[in-house]
Formats: sequence, structure tokens, C-alpha cells
Amino acid sequence: MTVSPPAHLRVVTREVATIEDVLPFTDASTPLVWQRTGDGFVGAGPLIIRLDESAHLPHGERARNLATRWRSLVNGATIDDDVHLPGSGLVAFGALAFDDGSEFASSLLVPSVIVGRRGSRSWVTRISREDEAPAPRETPYGPHWAATVGPGKLDPADHQKAVREALEAIRSGVVSKVVVARDLRGTLPGDADLRRLVRALATGYPDTWAFAVDGLIGASPETLVTVSSGTVTARVLAGTAARGADPDSDAAASVALVTSAKDQDEHRYAVQSVLASLSPLAPAVVAGEQPFVLKLPNVWHLATDIEGTLTDAASALDLVAALHPTAAVAGTPTDSALELISRLETFDRGRYAGPVGWIDAAGDGEWAIALRCAQIGPRDGDMRSITAHAGGGIVAGSDPESELLETRVKFRPIVDALA
Repeated sequence: MTVSPPAHLRVVTREVATIEDVLPFTDASTPLVWQRTGDGFVGAGPLIIRLDESAHLPHGERARNLATRWRSLVNGATIDDDVHLPGSGLVAFGALAFDDGSEFASSLLVPSVIVGRRGSRSWVTRISREDEAPAPRETPYGPHWAATVGPGKLDPADHQKAVREALEAIRSGVVSKVVVARDLRGTLPGDADLRRLVRALATGYPDTWAFAVDGLIGASPETLVTVSSGTVTARVLAGTAARGADPDSDAAASVALVTSAKDQDEHRYAVQSVLASLSPLAPAVVAGEQPFVLKLPNVWHLATDIEGTLTDAASALDLVAALHPTAAVAGTPTDSALELISRLETFDRGRYAGPVGWIDAAGDGEWAIALRCAQIGPRDGDMRSITAHAGGGIVAGSDPESELLETRVKFRPIVDALA
């Protein structure tokens, strides 16, 4: 469903007394959240705008269409913002499908109220057509709940078979790298307070982007792109090792990752993919010479930070269109990798590994790759469906058993949070 844009939006942002926790202000069954290390913002009240792109289109076209529609919406808005922080003023939450041929829509959502916090400052934004937007209301968390999940359409045995087929495609020269994912599926109570899932992920993985947009809930460690006042930054993660059970094995796992030719190759493909995509919009973009090791509660990742300056008025969504899908979630070369993924995976990824984040009236925004996440379906009687995905980059030298174990490690954040 698309909520038709009004001819005119009135947006008012005002600073308020410090809010310690913004999560209780969002809806329990349909939360809208963007949060990291305790800072961020949530949507509340009814949606005032919903922009959907669901047509089968070439790569990037949905994001470009949404960028155009967003500019039109902004041009018809009156914005009164005395806070001027990332996330204040007119903001849309976004969740885009991995593939522009997906049956899942790519969407921008604008709630009637946004409650935000950055450090010691907090604010409330009210977005309205004619009438005054409702006042934000804090509600207590509902009772604890747990989900039931199990193997999905691509079970462990089929995943290993898919990895072997991917390795054959690499040996044949079809691709240099391809990401192969598998799925878990299950159910949760229809009246579950989904803010509990967001809180569990945000608490357990505070350095990730905790998000909830249109039923997609997760905690992603990977920034696709951030745009702020003409500066563009990105963080590439590719190459993964499970954390060790004790300090010695943990240190050994980190060293093994850094010295792994397979993981270094996988990481290099991902970095080159991002640099090539950004260069037309940010010619001076630069990346760190060597990846560093990023420590998360359950894994080590090879990581590289990238930064550049935009040369025109490109928005965060324009950058999303240019960057997605990166080699970190698709492969190299992109078109061949996507075609291979469509044959190897027996499901539509939906919004898994797609862009998730926000954009404001100036075109600034933060977008992550939707990883360590699950898509929650609409209520159906007493239950709601849940689908989670995890995958890994397959390159020459990959081992099917090791790749399966890597998916288990990557599933851990969402599976633990659902327990």
C-alpha cells in the first residue's frame, strides 16, 4: 500500500528534556527504529507517508525512483527544525529489497511523530498534513515471548550443495566471488511486543545499527553509506571468523583471519566494488591501505573504512542506488553473481542484505546492509511468521563445511534474541 503524499507537509522539531530510552515511544507491533550505542530515533503514531516501489526493475532503479519521489515530497514541505542533528526534521525510514526484481517492496516510511536522542540532547518531531500530529506516548514493554525457528527452504545439506556448485562456477570462471545464503523460518506470538527483540539486539550488539523498519528487525555491523553535508563514508566488512572460547583461542582466531588468503581475497573484492561504485559521485574517495580487524561479541570481521567528498547534490538514496549490491553481499562480477544466486538459493531474499536506514530533507542519511536480521510477517490469527537469513562469501579455497559453520555463527545474534 502507498499512502499518497499530501500537497503540503508541516514539520516541527523541538528539543525536549533528555530521554534516556526512546524505544518505549514506538509501536509494540510495528516498531520503527534506528539506533546505535544508545543514540538514534524512533517513529510513533500512524504513518503519514508510505512510498513503495515494487515493480521489477534493473539494479538501482527502485532506489533512484524513491530518491526522486523523496525530493518531490521535501519540496512540498515546510520544515521548522531548531535542533539540527542527524535524525531531526523531516525523516523517512527505509528498507529496500536486495533485488529490484524481488516480490518484496522497497519502501520509505514517514511516521507522524519521531522521538530522537543524541548524547545529552533529545527532540520530538511532529509531521502533519492539516491537523496537529499526536503527542508522543511512552508505553511499557509487553510480556516476554519466544519464537520457534527451524530450517527453511535451503536446509544445511542443500546449503553445502549450493556452496559446492558455487565453487564449480568459480573454477569455470563464471564469477570470482559469490555470496550464498540460507534461511531459517518459524513463528512467534501474534501479540508479541517486537520492541523486546530490538532491545535485545541493541543491548547485545551496541556497536551495530539496531533497526526496525516495516517488520524487518536486526542489528547490522556493516554501514553501506553515510552522507553528511557533502561527505560520504562507508565501512566494508568481508571476511569472518568466529570468536574463540578463551583469550588464547580468540587471539589465534583473529590472527588466522588476518593471515587468511581466502578472507583477504574476499575482502579485496568487496572494497574494490565499493570504490568503483562511488568514484563517479565522489572521485576523491579513498580507502585504508590494509583492512583492520573489527571485534564483535560473536565474530571477528576484516573491515575497511572509506571516505570521500560528493561533487554534486547526490542524496544518500542516490548513493544507495550506486552502491547496492556490493560484492560483500552479492559477488564479483555483480550481474553474474546475482544470476548465480538466483539459481543456487531456493528463496527470495526479500530485504535481507538490502539497504536499510534513513534519509532527511537535505538528502543526508545513514544506510546499513540488512544483516543479522529477520523479517516479521503480518499477524495471521494468533501467530506471525518470521524468516531469517545468513550467508557467506564463496571464493576459490572456500570449504563447504566451514561456510555452513559461518552461517551458524552469523545466525546467533537473531536466534539468541528470539529465545
